[in-house]
Amino acid sequence: MRGIEQGVIYVLKNINHTVNIDNTNQLHPFYLVYIKQSGEVISTHLNVKHTLDIIRTIAKGRSEPIPELFVPFNQETDGGRNMSTYSALLNRAIESILTVHQDGDIDSLFRPGGTLALMSNIEGLEDFELISFFVIK
Repeated sequence: MRGIEQGVIYVLKNINHTVNIDNTNQLHPFYLVYIKQSGEVISTHLNVKHTLDIIRTIAKGRSEPIPELFVPFNQETDGGRNMSTYSALLNRAIESILTVHQDGDIDSLFRPGGTLALMSNIEGLEDFELISFFVIK
């Protein structure tokens, strides 16, 4: 499809209830990250409209699973027993959330009114629950 790249969209939930990373995530406690198979982030959790538009485009008019899509995925992952590729991409997606957060902390050092740096305690994978993921081939 035009404008849609192969990759994975992860839907994550922040389970660290004390944190909303800089109050910038419109969907908090949920986070969407769209990432290429190479690990390059296409759309961060701060660009949710783009990611939701992609999901809407893909799902429009569909109410049932598409065997031509899930059968090859099941073969690739041995029925879900070998998810190492997607686990690595999930780790990269979470890293992207943390990187955006850390970049914001650094930027806040130069803003009037003080810094947000070091005010949250998000650490990584253990702060997020995987809700769903969409593989785009």
